[in-house]
Amino acid sequence: MSYLDLHREVAQDIDAEIETALERLGPLARTTRSSVAKLLDHRKLRHPLSVLPLLAHAIETGNPRPAIPLSAVHLLWWTSACYLDDLADANGASISGELTENEALLASVITGNALPIQILLEQDLPSQARSALITEILNGWIIGVDGQIDDMRGDVRSASRKSVIETYRGKSGAPFGMITAMAAIFSGTTAEKVELWREFGFVFGILWQIFNDQEDILSGRDEDLLNGTVTYLLASVIEDASPASREHILSLCTAAGRSHHARSELAGLLRTPTALDRYRAEIDAFRAEGYRILDELGGDETYLPVLRHLVEHASQMLLEPDLAPDLSPAVVSGAA
Repeated sequence: MSYLDLHREVAQDIDAEIETALERLGPLARTTRSSVAKLLDHRKLRHPLSVLPLLAHAIETGNPRPAIPLSAVHLLWWTSACYLDDLADANGASISGELTENEALLASVITGNALPIQILLEQDLPSQARSALITEILNGWIIGVDGQIDDMRGDVRSASRKSVIETYRGKSGAPFGMITAMAAIFSGTTAEKVELWREFGFVFGILWQIFNDQEDILSGRDEDLLNGTVTYLLASVIEDASPASREHILSLCTAAGRSHHARSELAGLLRTPTALDRYRAEIDAFRAEGYRILDELGGDETYLPVLRHLVEHASQMLLEPDLAPDLSPAVVSGAA
């Protein structure tokens, strides 16, 4: 079994859980229900990471299916968060005329907050467990938004590997830590294991953010460079550069938002063989940490390999070296 196989098995059940949640909005919220449905239909996620709580639950119990409501929560949360992220970047927030920007904004609030809590309230759980799950949703939003604001305020001149990873732990790690901790709570496991699952989610979130960073470069859109986002790869290249090369790179960062030439040159510097060799080694280290936590968790031997496969997918090295980088003196001086 792969995580894709699991997703194919449960995708209709996750959709049914979301449809039931929409129906619970009732006749007085017809417009809201329609708006949320349009947002969900337009903002479909490319990768089926809604399997993550299923796998965490199955590793603890041997059965993924009881966690289907959490998969619905995960999908709703990320649909909302991705729309809000695009809106904050002022990039791609339109949903093709189906809803106005303001309508979609209001729909995203219901999608990521009210519906997940409504799903949790419907579960047949002890009150203490239900309260813990709702607390996870609240904290996930708070820490995730905090990380996103840090990301938006990121200053390339003071950026380092350490500062970017701290931001990634918030903006991406916290939501994944939230859902894996929720799956552990749902399974009835110990408090110690809940915290281990949370830490696994944080590490997975860092890996997934790095995966997304690479996809942005490969797409040719270079949205991170356009928006002035300080990625882990960019911070690494700046941190390792000589003083002269560092100033040149920072000048390119300043110009990248308005200059295709600057973006192109900067993208080339991010893909030198030396930069990517270090990047690969650091991705490998995060992957090893994810595997270490899974080894410590132990659990069902059918589903552990499936989650290891998902970690492997998230930690792929997608970028290849640019074999024709800019060879200006400032750049060459920083390549050593």
